[in-house]
Amino acid sequence: MDVRHPTHPEQIPTFDTAALRGHYLVEDLFEPGAIRTVYSHQDRVVLGGAVPQPGSPLQLETEPPLRSEYFCERRELGILSLGQGTVTVDGSTYELDHRDCLYVGRGTRSVTFDSSAGGHFYLASTPAHTTYPTSVARHADTVPAKLGDPATANVRELRKYVHPDGIHSCELVMGVTELAEGSIWNTMPCHTHDRRTECYLYFDLPEEHRVIHLLGQPHETRSMIVRNEQAVISPSWSVHSGAGTHRYGFVWAMAGENQAFTDMDHVAIDELR
Repeated sequence: MDVRHPTHPEQIPTFDTAALRGHYLVEDLFEPGAIRTVYSHQDRVVLGGAVPQPGSPLQLETEPPLRSEYFCERRELGILSLGQGTVTVDGSTYELDHRDCLYVGRGTRSVTFDSSAGGHFYLASTPAHTTYPTSVARHADTVPAKLGDPATANVRELRKYVHPDGIHSCELVMGVTELAEGSIWNTMPCHTHDRRTECYLYFDLPEEHRVIHLLGQPHETRSMIVRNEQAVISPSWSVHSGAGTHRYGFVWAMAGENQAFTDMDHVAIDELR
């Protein structure tokens, strides 16, 4: 388990490209035959990637930084399927298609990943003080919010999976946004969340293409070049927005003081520096 410590916004101007990427970018979550995890001290978020090989299921184990008997002893977990596969939770097996989401509640002792079709799984976990039942949100059954405009190249569909009006959780909020053909911008005009951390995982981006991800305070922004299936950790004081060289999707996962989707501090485009 890689451990990432918090940073202060005044550190941003001192960071070179390597430092920016080392603090905020998760580059290698998906390793064949393994589960890889990153523990961020930003709201105690854990991000992970599970890549089971055919015939070799992977069991989610606890890690020393968690100081727990099992992974979900004091945590809840959101799982986004990238491809097709199964997740077995305390003996119950869930078949997941591409972009389906499975929520796993606190107190779950056993989580196992399997796929015979080359599917893999993205994990986002937060601390939890209440137990909610394991639940599935299907991409095909979730009605998206249609956002953006062709004139500003940001037509997109947003699906909320884990949120107060959907799958209930203690702290985690999670969903997927997908851009239309010809659109490249996500979350512009952008915003910050003074009360929570937000993490992005970019996916369905062709291997030769990239996203230019903006981060930092609105008056002191920086950028990182991000490829397919890499994640970005955004502290509460940081904007989180990007433009791609091709259409793509991204998983957004949030943790912090509240779960209100609209609790954001908007930043006008002309305020960015």
